[in-house]
Amino acid sequence: MVWTGTWVAERLGVELIGDEELPALLGLALRRNPKRAHLLVSSVLGKHVPQRPSVVYGSGLDLGRRVRALLGDEEAARSVVLGYAETATALGHAVADGLGLAPYLHSTRRPVAGVARAGGFEESHSHATSHLLLPEDPKLLAGDGPLVLVDDEFSTGNTVLNTVRVLHERYPRDRYVVVALVDMRSAADLGRLDAFAAEIGARVDLISGAAGTVRLPEGVLEKGQALVAEHETAYEPTDATREPGAAPVRVALGWPAGIPDGGRHGFTPEHRATLEAALPAMADRLAEALRDLPAAKEPSTAAPATGAPATQGPADPAPAPPAGPRVLVLGFEELMYAPLRLGTALEDAGHDVRYSTTTRSPVLAVDDPGYAIRTRLVFPAHDDPADGPGDRYAYNVAGAGFDAAVVVIDSTADTPALHAPDGLLAQLAAHIPRVVLAVVPSYAPSTPYTPQDSDSEAPERSSMLPEPLRGPAFSSYAPEEVGWLLQDLSDVELEAPTEEREEAIQSGGAHYAESLPVEYQPSARYQELFHSALESSAARIARAVGTVTETVLAERPGRGPVLVSLARAGTPVGVLMRRWAAVRHGLDLPHYAVSIVRGRGIDANALRWLAAHHDPADVVFVDGWTGKGAITRELADAIKAFEAAEGVTGFDPEIAVLADPGSCVRTYGTREDFLIPSACLNSTVSGLISRTVLRADLVGPDDFHGAKFYRELAGADVSNDFLDAVAARFDEVTGTVDTDVKELLSTDRTPTWEGWAAVERISEEYGIHDVNLVKPGVGETTRVLLRRVPWKILAKRGADADLAHVRLLAEQRGVPVEEVDELPYSCVGLIHPRFTRGATGADGKAVVSQ
Repeated sequence: MVWTGTWVAERLGVELIGDEELPALLGLALRRNPKRAHLLVSSVLGKHVPQRPSVVYGSGLDLGRRVRALLGDEEAARSVVLGYAETATALGHAVADGLGLAPYLHSTRRPVAGVARAGGFEESHSHATSHLLLPEDPKLLAGDGPLVLVDDEFSTGNTVLNTVRVLHERYPRDRYVVVALVDMRSAADLGRLDAFAAEIGARVDLISGAAGTVRLPEGVLEKGQALVAEHETAYEPTDATREPGAAPVRVALGWPAGIPDGGRHGFTPEHRATLEAALPAMADRLAEALRDLPAAKEPSTAAPATGAPATQGPADPAPAPPAGPRVLVLGFEELMYAPLRLGTALEDAGHDVRYSTTTRSPVLAVDDPGYAIRTRLVFPAHDDPADGPGDRYAYNVAGAGFDAAVVVIDSTADTPALHAPDGLLAQLAAHIPRVVLAVVPSYAPSTPYTPQDSDSEAPERSSMLPEPLRGPAFSSYAPEEVGWLLQDLSDVELEAPTEEREEAIQSGGAHYAESLPVEYQPSARYQELFHSALESSAARIARAVGTVTETVLAERPGRGPVLVSLARAGTPVGVLMRRWAAVRHGLDLPHYAVSIVRGRGIDANALRWLAAHHDPADVVFVDGWTGKGAITRELADAIKAFEAAEGVTGFDPEIAVLADPGSCVRTYGTREDFLIPSACLNSTVSGLISRTVLRADLVGPDDFHGAKFYRELAGADVSNDFLDAVAARFDEVTGTVDTDVKELLSTDRTPTWEGWAAVERISEEYGIHDVNLVKPGVGETTRVLLRRVPWKILAKRGADADLAHVRLLAEQRGVPVEEVDELPYSCVGLIHPRFTRGATGADGKAVVSQ
């Protein structure tokens, strides 16, 4: 039999090494992913490859029985099983069934109104990273018994470590058991679990069905991406020539009242006993809808036959299939357990059944026996997902010779989109003669959480806040690089001419955060300056990134920082710090971007979200640079007010910055005032995200602040060019960084506020009498020239190397540049102190007051 990883292995040089049963358990496919192009496709999971339900369920049961044997009955009865969405929800549930004595909960990507979050964590390699924990009983995770974490594949350990770190801080316990169908860690990752266990002072065991690793040759990611690009354009995802099939038949299952549809809110052994008793009758109702179908026909060559190696595991001896029609039971994304158990009940009744589920994960399909994903159906999401509309997929279904499909969904997903002409049911009907629809009622917790119900730390309001926005739906950054705790105002007209904004701001008629400046689009000459500046300063920036990151880590031994950048100037710095921590230490640090507005404070709802998902003591606020320190003071005041109002403590108002020329903070990469190329541009170097917006008619008291995603500027976007250019210099600066950090940690870094004193002096000396109109440093001066109405620029004599772009912008806007001595910054931008629209000439350039 041909191994279903052959096609990828031959083209990429990928090798599967390990236990002899691995080729029967795993095939290979390709996907579009910036971190890992190949995908391990399980033949016994029931996600991408249709498999006999008894094999899928049996794989999890066996693992659960091994966990029970490891723990003993007493500890097993004190344990909780946690599975991962979306792929391992049924696997985790089957492990809990094998354990027999423990309640089950799986993470979810579907927020549920009225249910408070007991936690959340990130899965950085996934196509959709944020996981929520929404138990009906807030105390479910609060016990001190063993926590059993179940995933289909244990590859790097990052997901499990992220989960344990988050939960251990809130609900510490002495023992964890990690369960996976396959343990595919590399040699470099083998020791991480033990080291982490020692770090938190707990025992961590690992149980897997098989073990091995994937050997990847040099350049495999680029080769894989090229293969995906080549074959995606050639592949037709659905057979458009097929005639529409018959209308689906709806079957009333008789799902037992009060039994959850899965483990999203918790599932107890008592629930399982009730479900087991009801399964035969539900299977009979489905079987009635399948009567009078012809005997099974041979599958077409467009997909693997259901008896092929791709659908067999080591426990699958492939007996002769029962006589009668070949039936597919198709589950829906996270809803895997209910359809799986209906499938096992049909199989127990003598039917020829295979089981798989739809998925959010985009995978390339190639019609080759040596490839794990032979066909795919593509259809729109039909459950009103929190992250917006998008494509969903069903793999190895078309052309597999099924006579009937039983589609099992929850009632939340039974929407018009499901029944639309391009929806899932129509797609299936074009390939399968009979489609049966069975709807399981979506479980609604009977007692919505209120703060007095338990000692849970999750504030009630946090359950109503949306999940962070992520690229590519919001920003041009990869989804794992940053989560934006903002609301998307892209469809709102917020831009106003610079002169109108300046007059309104200075007259007190409007706050600067209530509108946006028109996005500056650089000339060809200015773009050349940006790229030249990036090339010449990349190593210098990399050194500062490394220094500030290592300082942050050194000041928090044994803890995992949560990077929270101040949007938007801090966001590229936060991304680079995250990359440095990953490259140097193998850390996968969470990173979010939040809004802070001078005079209005930080986004309180963002702080609530952070407090609900992380320990506030782990939060490290990040910005690009300091000017006079206004934001530093703003943040300290805002945190103090927030903690007094909310009763949440632990946030450190200290800001970590790349450059601190004003001597306003303790944690910095350098105190030199030098050119940071990300300050040269606006959204096109910041993920195409605008400056943040706070306006009463758009942002309510319980809303995140807003921002716009300028998708239309994608052609001019250099955000990732900037990040990649700096990250490429990490290796060459590591030695210097280590020296810098050693010196910094032994130095008195107490802020002197030298910059603030200089700003006050300049404000009086030039007759401005308003420190808010004095913008010190290269970054702030650039902002003045791009967004405000500048009056004049003060340039430190001899600082020409960092000021070429400043001089060019000043020339374009007709702003004089005055050379001065004794300036603690490379330059200072002065905003016109008495601005009206009459203060600009006919050509729109600033007029200097005499």
